[in-house]
Amino acid sequence: MLNINYSETGDIALKNQNTLRRIVGALGMFLPLALYLFIEIDSNYSTVLPSISHYYYTRAAGIFVIIVSMLSVFLLIYKGEDTADFYTSTIAGISSLLLLLFPTDNLSQNFDPVCVTVLKTSDFRMYFHFICAGIFLLSLAYMSAFLFTKSNLPAQSRGKKKIIRNRIYRICAFLIVAAIAAIIIFRQFFPLVYEKYPITFWMEVVAVEAFGFSWLVKGKSILDDN
Repeated sequence: MLNINYSETGDIALKNQNTLRRIVGALGMFLPLALYLFIEIDSNYSTVLPSISHYYYTRAAGIFVIIVSMLSVFLLIYKGEDTADFYTSTIAGISSLLLLLFPTDNLSQNFDPVCVTVLKTSDFRMYFHFICAGIFLLSLAYMSAFLFTKSNLPAQSRGKKKIIRNRIYRICAFLIVAAIAAIIIFRQFFPLVYEKYPITFWMEVVAVEAFGFSWLVKGKSILDDN
């Protein structure tokens, strides 16, 4: 599946751009499920937390840090097909590292059964985390909508699969942006609903699943050439 070439003349696996795309896509899609299942198995706790980032404060912190760090590294070494790919993925990689270094706000007392870490309250850290998370996801949305859809062929000469792939990329980008917008709208204008339900968590799930799927498609795991 990873198209790894072990021949003496072949490149190392991680320098293959499609391999990188598949790994990034798989890690992104696996992250929410891995966090939820670990807490369910480890602590017998099935309630989702307010956001994916809040798993940093639980026993699943290792999984969160490892997967996001791996995503960061792979995004930083991703070259892509154009200079814009490299710069945009670098921005995404740096912002994902920064959101790890500056975690979100502490878990509330409602989640004491799974909370194992508490940091000193810091509005700067919290808002800087939000900004980095937004840049991370918007960078990936931009790549999906405007970079993955590029082609050397004019529109009328593109194959059927390329047309379908481009539609998928744009839908994924739309879902990412819509998810971010939903978080902002509910947080600002519907605070009671936002506090009652884990809006941020589910919207982040939509966003990371969308970006992960678009990278898997770009890595030719789905709908390959033509």
